Amino acid sequence: MRGSACPRNGVRAQSLLGVLQPGELVVGKSTVPVGTAARLAELVVEKVPGAALAWNPEFLREGFAVQDTLHPDRLVYGIPQDETGPTAEALLDEVYAPIVAAGTPKVVTDYATAEMVKTAANSFLATKISFINAMAELCEATGADVKQLADAIGYDDRIGRKFLNAGLGFGGGCLPKDIRAFMARTGELGADQALTFLREVDNINMRRRIRMVELAREVLDGSLLGKRVAVLGAAFKPESDDIRDSPALNVAAQLQLQGANVVLTDPAAIENCKKQWPQIDYADTPEEAAKGADAVLLLTEWKQFRELDPVAFGKVVRQKRVLDGRNALDRDKWEAAGWSYRALGRRHSS
Repeated sequence: MRGSACPRNGVRAQSLLGVLQPGELVVGKSTVPVGTAARLAELVVEKVPGAALAWNPEFLREGFAVQDTLHPDRLVYGIPQDETGPTAEALLDEVYAPIVAAGTPKVVTDYATAEMVKTAANSFLATKISFINAMAELCEATGADVKQLADAIGYDDRIGRKFLNAGLGFGGGCLPKDIRAFMARTGELGADQALTFLREVDNINMRRRIRMVELAREVLDGSLLGKRVAVLGAAFKPESDDIRDSPALNVAAQLQLQGANVVLTDPAAIENCKKQWPQIDYADTPEEAAKGADAVLLLTEWKQFRELDPVAFGKVVRQKRVLDGRNALDRDKWEAAGWSYRALGRRHSS
């Protein structure tokens, strides 16, 4: 058996068919619109009788690809429903023998379900993040504290605390892309009510970026013009240099475009940022970025930013005003050091 990554388009499919032999299994792993696998399976069977196609989506988190490959939390097999002879399931079990032997949960299903698993999982995570950010909007209106709210509801094991951190919301190359692709396919299939729901999940996420810029303006006495703003973080998440659809970089760029003098620092993403936003000033360290700053914004929750000493850090800024875009700082510690603390969905400093 020879396994091959399934092609993304018809040209690659034709190229693969040129070397495929009867009895071999093509394994697709890409995130694709529902219906792709069925069409490719027909092509495989038509051109190479005796060959087959299975859909085996991957669930790799950025920064954890090797770990997630060797120790996945589940296996999903989308296989032909009318196959004869050596089954796709048996061949995939052979490939994943150590993982199967370890008792990893396995779901054997049809093509359409296997295709939907990845986008459905990412859309669910996006929904959970957008839910707590919707609660943050309500908390700002009522004076409630979204972090304590998340802690309280997170103790319910039906809900759980993961992905309930209110803030700037999700970005990167997977969640935004997957939910928007899901929305497009949902619209094509005519599932209008589901489309409305998914669209609002995306809208809530994007509103957080706008709100962060508004909050910065409020903190800076109603105007961004000429104000020096230190931005800590540009990658869409810590331990990554990925700035694709990064909420942090988007906020920094908006502040710059609206008249602030932004100085941005990030442990890994500065070179990528310079290519996309050369107009922004960059610094190698948080202290350099914050020198003379009128406000400091934490927008990516890198460990070195979370562990900053607010007493020492306060000696380099012009004004001790911090905006915690990820609810990642120890509020009591920063306020005790004389900082005015603001965060999305949390009460103002007294």
